[in-house]
This record gives sequence, C-alpha cells and structure tokens, in this order.
Amino acid sequence: MNTPALSAAIYIRHPVLSDERAFLSAVRASRALHHPWTAPPDTPALFRAYVERMGLPANSAFLVCRRDTHALVGVINITNIVLGLFRSGYLGYYAFAGHERQGLMRQGLQAAVGQAFKSLKLHRLEANIQPANAASIALVASCGFTQEGYSPRYLKIGGRWRDHERWAVLAS
Repeated sequence: MNTPALSAAIYIRHPVLSDERAFLSAVRASRALHHPWTAPPDTPALFRAYVERMGLPANSAFLVCRRDTHALVGVINITNIVLGLFRSGYLGYYAFAGHERQGLMRQGLQAAVGQAFKSLKLHRLEANIQPANAASIALVASCGFTQEGYSPRYLKIGGRWRDHERWAVLAS
C-alpha cells in the first residue's frame, strides 16, 4: 500500500528511514505527553530498528500526518498480526505534542482501522490501555472499540508491570 489513506485533515502513511529527524524531534517534544503511557523510539538506532521491525509481515505502522503542513501528528502501530483463522492484530498509538485533543488522532485511527480491515484483511484489532489513560480510552471508544476485559500486570512499561483494559473492534 503506497498510496496514503486520506481523511479531512490528515493522511496516514508508512514510516521510512528519511522520517528519522522529524520523528525524533516530535518524540523529544512529546516526552511529557507520553510519560508514563509509552516509550517511543528516541534515538537514531532505535528509530531505524523500529522502521525495520514495522516492515516485517507481522507488523504494520502508520504515521498520522497533517494534510496542510505534512507535520507528524502521531503514530499507529498494528503488531503481532496473526492471519489464518484468527486474522487479528494488536494496536498501539501515540500523539505528538501540539497535535493532541484536536480530533486528528481519531481521524488517523479511523483510517488505520479501515486499512487493517480492508487492505490487511484483519477481522479484529485489540488495544490494551492503562486504566488511568482517559484520553486513550476516549479515543478508542470514539472509534467504535468496546471494552472486553481487564488484564492485571499485562505489559511492562517504564520498568513496571502495569494493568490494562482490553478494548477491541471487529470488522463489519
């Protein structure tokens, strides 16, 4: 899929190595926004490893970009994609500072979910969210995800095992 998916104010596209400078700058500017929820790649080596890992068949990454300025708004990752009878993947995402709370990530998530169901032919996407991350929960709820459960000490983030709520959406 080389053609960017478009929406009113944003488009999504796959990250490439030439995004390194803009990506790392956005990550640096967003540390307070991301802590304690996520730890994006923040060095050239980690960014290159991220692009390489997201290029594997079990993963698909999208940069959410503003249509007017092409600025990076955020990231949406679909990982651990399993095909066959399961046809599912795990969703991770984060906004970059200066673009949060404008509805841009909602548009990006809707576009990425559309790509997951149409192009990747997935049946299900699951997002695991820390219960105190109200903005993230509001985002997935606004995109049609429903809460399916609660997983104690589910993911290790920032050196600590953290509880997560399980949210999912199914292809229609």
